[in-house]
Amino acid sequence: MIAIELTVPVACWRKGRARELVETEVLPPPATCYGALLSLVGEQDRERHRGCRVTAGLLNAPGISTVLRTFWRTKNLKVAKGNEENAAPDQQQLVIDAHLVVWCDSSEEHASAESLEARVVRAMRAPGTVERAGAWSLGESTHLINDARLLPEGRPPSDCRVFLTASMGGITLPVWVDHVGTRGSRYAVGRLEAVTEAPEVQRLPRIPLVEEAA
Repeated sequence: MIAIELTVPVACWRKGRARELVETEVLPPPATCYGALLSLVGEQDRERHRGCRVTAGLLNAPGISTVLRTFWRTKNLKVAKGNEENAAPDQQQLVIDAHLVVWCDSSEEHASAESLEARVVRAMRAPGTVERAGAWSLGESTHLINDARLLPEGRPPSDCRVFLTASMGGITLPVWVDHVGTRGSRYAVGRLEAVTEAPEVQRLPRIPLVEEAA
């Protein structure tokens, strides 16, 4: 298991059922972290590293701001996206100055020549070996990561509140998102727990295998 310490100046990790007020989760869901790691290593096939375990933890208490912005929506198919009734102002919550740790464990990955964990280490230590495009973000493309540091032992630099699975937890976060509908989306139930060492691997949310997501 390895981890990356990073900072994100502005982000919104949108709650799945948020509508008029686009609320944010307090930290990025496992599905978002998985996507960010794939982006880091230049992987375009999100199926490639199913079976790995990924989660995030907070090293600070970031601020929450609310802004008014224009969102695209589909009200009239005859009108271009983002025009007239297909655009409307809505409030959105933003997480300000988040200091995070993202963990990754690939011990349960299937059918991958090089694990995601190994690729992340290589990307951090030898970035010239990675072919990728665009800036690195954690969530929307505008939610850019400011800086990042590899934690090869997976130990957080200070006290950290981590999302870990728990059958009686009060937080539900997506581990796999169906971008066509909702039928294929999968979630992990857990809670935020304070840790000073690398968390137990089996309590990290798992990116489901194909048969588990069916």
